[in-house]
Amino acid sequence: MTDTPTRRLRPYLDRVRKLPAWSALVAGTLLGGLLGGAYGLLTPRAYTATSYVVAVPTGKAAPDAASGFAQAYGRVATQVAVLGDAQVWAGVPVRTLRDSVRTATSPDAPMVAVTATSEQPELAVDMANAVSRALTRHAEDTKGSTQVRLVQFSRAVKPGKPSSAPSGVTTLVGASAGGLLGGLVLLARPGRSGRSDDSAPAASVPGPSTAADVQR
Repeated sequence: MTDTPTRRLRPYLDRVRKLPAWSALVAGTLLGGLLGGAYGLLTPRAYTATSYVVAVPTGKAAPDAASGFAQAYGRVATQVAVLGDAQVWAGVPVRTLRDSVRTATSPDAPMVAVTATSEQPELAVDMANAVSRALTRHAEDTKGSTQVRLVQFSRAVKPGKPSSAPSGVTTLVGASAGGLLGGLVLLARPGRSGRSDDSAPAASVPGPSTAADVQR
């Protein structure tokens, strides 16, 4: 007769019950810290550079028009029409620019921030400045109809340190996550005083003859 799954798992459950209560917490923290540290060491460093352009209305445009066109230019900055020109100055394919460059705008100021990320700090600077330059050129070509032009506000500079998290930070994050999972496992840990599979013997009920003898 083969063993049931419950019988096969019983030795494992017994060993789990015998472990100290804090073992799951410590094991989760150590494992999470090791995984987080390995991730931080194996992941390449990333550097980020940002350039800024500002929308300036011409003499015929309303002051509020600059903010609206800044939002529009921020959305088209990563389109092929702009990146196709930027790749010439950046020296990288359009696909690399599309994956590495992001733009951001603010509702309070007519400004567009062009941010590029790369494993090489010099390349991040070149990509951010190239996209800003291409975006400015496109805005210059359409200023006759939009009455708004883009002006270089700040060029990207070489970052002094990587923007990605160092291995120490990833180790702490991994250890925290592992400790949290270990605590959840600790809460779901089987109790030490579990009942065995064999049910307790039922209480005996006296028969009629025994009950009559007791009454006498």
